[in-house]
Amino acid sequence: MRIAYLDAFSGVSGDMTVGALLDLGLPLAALREAIAALALPGVEVAVERVARSGIAAAKFHVRCPDQGPPAHDHVHRAWAEIRDLLAGSRLAAPVKERALAVFARLAEAEGRVHGVPADAVEFHEVGALDAIVDVVGAALGFVHLGVEAVYAGPLPMGQGRLRSAHGPLPVPAPAVVLLVAGRPVRLEDGAAELVTPTGAAIVAALARREAAPEMRIEAVGYGAGDRELADRPNLLRILLGEPVVAAGADEVVVLEATIDDMSPQLYEHVLERLLAAGARDAFLVPVVMKKSRPATMLRVLAAPADRDRLAGIVFAETSTVGLRYTTWGRLVLPREERTVETPYGTVRVKIARAPDGTVNLAPEFEDCRRLATERGVALKLVHQAAMAAALR
Repeated sequence: MRIAYLDAFSGVSGDMTVGALLDLGLPLAALREAIAALALPGVEVAVERVARSGIAAAKFHVRCPDQGPPAHDHVHRAWAEIRDLLAGSRLAAPVKERALAVFARLAEAEGRVHGVPADAVEFHEVGALDAIVDVVGAALGFVHLGVEAVYAGPLPMGQGRLRSAHGPLPVPAPAVVLLVAGRPVRLEDGAAELVTPTGAAIVAALARREAAPEMRIEAVGYGAGDRELADRPNLLRILLGEPVVAAGADEVVVLEATIDDMSPQLYEHVLERLLAAGARDAFLVPVVMKKSRPATMLRVLAAPADRDRLAGIVFAETSTVGLRYTTWGRLVLPREERTVETPYGTVRVKIARAPDGTVNLAPEFEDCRRLATERGVALKLVHQAAMAAALR
């Protein structure tokens, strides 16, 4: 699993994000193909090598017809217009999906600021052609580099005033404040606008809210901003790598009983009751006892604090008169459960991540079986659809 970490010590903007992704290996030719897919005639992009405080970086430029750099066409574009432009383009589906998500978050924030529905929002500065190219370039870069998860560090909010189509605004801009809500920020860090609406929307739509995991860095890219800052290099640093997932350790009590004189019909009830009571696991193992008698070994894994309570259930529900117990140490991968949408309905999926980044997926069997029965399809088709949805 490849992840990207946005180290925004000088903030984040659309062109800085694209510059850092170009520095990481996004081909400029691929970006030009994306612009062609958007049918934006006359728009040109370029990248140059610059230095900020002695650090080499990529500076991304967008030039529009009959305009010099930087490009700001000041056309008011409605969110619906931009949505139609992106949705109707020949962009690859994953790029289109991410670009639409960025503008959707931006439209929602701008609508709340101005007190209008998102569909009624008309973008000013971020409706310019260069902003559209920045958003598409960021989406393309993460997809091209195979990034499956994006994380962002605390954002410096800056301070002061900025000019906009609506007049002077405080820094950070009102839409930026809404877009970064719920994320760690550094208030009054910086003497200028450091997080632009486009940059904040990229973070809001594409970066996870939780803290980044430990990672093994594979590459680093620097994207430069336009201005020279007095107190820091005006750069966005993106780290690319693999997460380092440590297996957690715990202990379980193992209860065992070997039974040869009980009806097999009772075991289903015994296992169901043990699992419902909080056993970590409970299962049966066929064994052969003395005098070659076939029997069944019941094994229960439990938290140490649950030992006596679960032992009581075994004594109450089975014919055993004794239980063996011991303590085992375990290595346990971090795991989570999330819900995915399939053509057949909603399925819960358990996800565990190994130290090398390998992801283990396990769709909930009962969810798959229920949907297969309801839709009249093969169970394996629902299971396959859940796996595919979880991998997206």
